[in-house]
Amino acid sequence: MVPEWQTAYMDYNQLKSLLKEIQHFKQRTKPPATPAGLKRKLTLNRAFSGLTQRYNHPTSPSSASDDDIESQAILVNSVNHGGSQSYQTSFLMSSDEGGEYELVYFRRLDDELNKVDKFYKAKVEENPQGGFDRSVEMTRLASDVAASAAALAASTPKGARASFRRVPMAMDVIEEGPSSHRPSSDESSDDKDDKEDEIVNPKVHKQKPNNLKATRPAPLEILSHVKMKNTLETPRSTIKGLLKHPVQTELNFTKQNLRKVEDQLKRAFVEFYQKLRLLKNYSFLNTLAFSKIMKKYDKITSRNASKSYMKMVDNSYLGSFDEITILMERVEATFIKHFSNSNRTKGMKVLRPQAMRERHRTTFSTGFLAGCSVALILALILIICARNIMDKRAVTKYMDTMFPLYSLFGYIVLHMVMYASNIYFWRRYQVNYSFIFGFKQGTELGYREVLLLGFGLAVLALAIVLLNLDMEMDPKTKDYGTFTELLPLNLVLFVFIILFCPFNIIYRSNRFFFLTSLFHCICAPLYKVTLPDFFLADQFTSQVQALRSFEFYICYYVWGDFQHRENRCEESKVYETFLFIVAVIPYWSRFLQCLRRLYEERDPMQGYNGIKYFLTIVAVILRTANSPDKVMGWKLLAGIFSAIAAIVATYWDLVIDWGLLQRRSKNRWLRDKLLVPHKSVYFGAMVLNVLLRFAWMQTVLGFQVSSLHKNSLMAIVASLEIIRRGIWNFFRLENEHLNNVGKYRAFKSVPLPFNYDEDEDKDE
Repeated sequence: MVPEWQTAYMDYNQLKSLLKEIQHFKQRTKPPATPAGLKRKLTLNRAFSGLTQRYNHPTSPSSASDDDIESQAILVNSVNHGGSQSYQTSFLMSSDEGGEYELVYFRRLDDELNKVDKFYKAKVEENPQGGFDRSVEMTRLASDVAASAAALAASTPKGARASFRRVPMAMDVIEEGPSSHRPSSDESSDDKDDKEDEIVNPKVHKQKPNNLKATRPAPLEILSHVKMKNTLETPRSTIKGLLKHPVQTELNFTKQNLRKVEDQLKRAFVEFYQKLRLLKNYSFLNTLAFSKIMKKYDKITSRNASKSYMKMVDNSYLGSFDEITILMERVEATFIKHFSNSNRTKGMKVLRPQAMRERHRTTFSTGFLAGCSVALILALILIICARNIMDKRAVTKYMDTMFPLYSLFGYIVLHMVMYASNIYFWRRYQVNYSFIFGFKQGTELGYREVLLLGFGLAVLALAIVLLNLDMEMDPKTKDYGTFTELLPLNLVLFVFIILFCPFNIIYRSNRFFFLTSLFHCICAPLYKVTLPDFFLADQFTSQVQALRSFEFYICYYVWGDFQHRENRCEESKVYETFLFIVAVIPYWSRFLQCLRRLYEERDPMQGYNGIKYFLTIVAVILRTANSPDKVMGWKLLAGIFSAIAAIVATYWDLVIDWGLLQRRSKNRWLRDKLLVPHKSVYFGAMVLNVLLRFAWMQTVLGFQVSSLHKNSLMAIVASLEIIRRGIWNFFRLENEHLNNVGKYRAFKSVPLPFNYDEDEDKDE
């Protein structure tokens, strides 16, 4: 079931409850004579038998005997209301005892069929009109453009011909009929769906279109009807758009342009094919549901009404429209020939990507690294207690120098653990996070993979802490070991090498997706703002202390004396200035993103959101500038702006981002629709959000714990903010999912890289 179309499916549970009422009535009036031990279990074969037999042995109305017509319990027909067709069932046995229950059942059944049929028809009609002719034209156009590019490359001088080496040779228009659908021995398991679909719709795959062999124009003539579209947005294109600079639309067959066109066409084909698959599965599942519910009705009432009703389902738009299946075959044939060198296995892997399989080695490695992390933490505690390190004077130097270096990894690992928890609960409550974020199907990480990366980093960081825990200086040189002091820096460099590694290792597609979104956040507002971009920027607003730790790395290893564990960062005016800049960068990025969305969408809510981030910027600057030696007026100003920013942000979290605090909702102070069945979870999350939002009070009021170093207290406050962000992530995406469901958005629309002027072609 497609999560975004959940309400558009046939409500099987409600119809089943109506059948139970009929069954209970019959049991009260006439107890069953069959012993309970003779009841047969409903097997999977039997569940599908009503659907498969119905298609394998079709029965026309003329073949029914007069006795069958006389014994029918229902009369089904279609009615036209203002051009729209609906289906009605007349129950002929309403005078029987308990007939009113069955009458209610058939009314509800008709409502469900009309709902499903109307939704399916609306989604099919979203495709371009004249699907058959359109697909033939697109196939011919794809071949002609390829042939024209090859001819153009052949006519260029020898020196300039190198840029066209990747252009394919001219190809004939393919016969996209059933002959092109030859399954190979190593075909994926998803192709088994085709066999089931042949059982459901055996009348497709029968005819070949005769108009595919159309007359092709001259190879270069097709180029006069094609206009290139520049759909790739860059900072340069954004600036040109603001300056009203004309966009170049001429078709330029360079090697780079051809590669971009090919990639965009592939994405368009894949997305369109996914849409067709969703529609096909929607038709199959609903048809199967009607078949099963009617078999249950016949079993409970001892009637033979399923045959008549399923004939009506077969004649409906849902059961009789076969263009989707034929169009899928044409898309497969076109994609396989033009984008996978006629290799069906390779092409189908792109069109039907496999979901990531959960491997046992991933689960084992995650558990093993988690155990190692716990063991290293216990070893660290025992070493500190056994050597009585906390009582030594060097602990202050250690906390001022080494702790900020190690805390960076702690923030990262904690955020990854929270993200893994989000993924687990998103999957449990069926939040379609991979579609909302726009992950490539089959490459999205599960919670096990995220935990594997997090615990792997935790093990490396804890091992370095243990290696670097010896605070004793060499009595001769009065310095520390250079190798051990450089270990934290080496780990940071190692993380960056893995992150930017171009080889296909350690989830390359996810790393590049992260880097792309990060680059868009840094370059805001020069890129169009998408959900992954502003979602990632929101994550960085909770990692301000981690960004400051990274700043400390630069100061400590570039200007500090790391061999003696000494630094004068806090005495540097440049370092203090960058404390303000680093703290403001995430909020400033979100502020610019809000301005970009306000300019494009003309939505005043984006302006209000920008004001929220501007208030937070002012509050962060005032809190950073606050110090114990400041006057009371300065502290009061920092407290007032921080309170205003926290109150506005809390209200925005609960009402706008989470969609809660709705007075007229059927769930008091919550939403009308909730994915988590326990309402207390939402109220508990709201209370936690308010409490954790005001953790900044420590920085203004100057709370100190005698047994904790100031850096330890700052780390605790920063960790609480990361936990708050993790809780926010789940409910934010839950609300986004519910809004997405309300608009039935289950697939993406991908723009084509060129336009084809059909009118100009007709004039010629």
